[in-house]
Amino acid sequence: MSRRAEHGFTLIEVMISLLIFGLLAAAGVALLSFSVRAQGLTGARLEAVSARNRLSAILTADLAQAVVRPTRGEGGEMLPAFIGEPGTNGAVLLRVVRGGWSNLDGAPRPSEQKVEYRLEDGALVRVAYPMLDGAPALPPTPLLSHIRTVALRYRLKGAWSDRWVGNDQNPLPDALELRIVRDPGDETREMFLVGTGYGKRVTNAR
Repeated sequence: MSRRAEHGFTLIEVMISLLIFGLLAAAGVALLSFSVRAQGLTGARLEAVSARNRLSAILTADLAQAVVRPTRGEGGEMLPAFIGEPGTNGAVLLRVVRGGWSNLDGAPRPSEQKVEYRLEDGALVRVAYPMLDGAPALPPTPLLSHIRTVALRYRLKGAWSDRWVGNDQNPLPDALELRIVRDPGDETREMFLVGTGYGKRVTNAR
């Protein structure tokens, strides 16, 4: 055996080995950190897309089944079947009475339901009522968070309006446009038909 082999590694060789090991370890930590951040961002993005899809599906169902049925508030005041307002924080953005409310447990209630949409602390929430007239609201259901601004427009016979209060001649708009700006500035616009088959129901009612 040679004299060099008996003495083992030199100090310089050990230091070079440790330096290479340190560089590899640092690269591995950086790669792992990047993967974790990418996974977090991807998960957040997928959750945002899922939340928008849920909101779109729920709003589509509520608006498509809108019916002309005025209601009463908790104080007995008359409320139109469909109301659209600018909706400051906590105030009502949209109130609609919808049909097709499933009653799986056979509870003593109508097949129609009054629902509201509100903007509360940067979140769009849906508020439902157990009864059409005079009943207090159920707890709100958050649908979409991290909202900067939300705006609704209502279309009737080709004309758009930022507010809607139905009357005897036009209790429901033809369509509704929803515009939402969320953090960090993402903007979405969607249009929904209101009261599918509504014209036919009015004709039959006469």
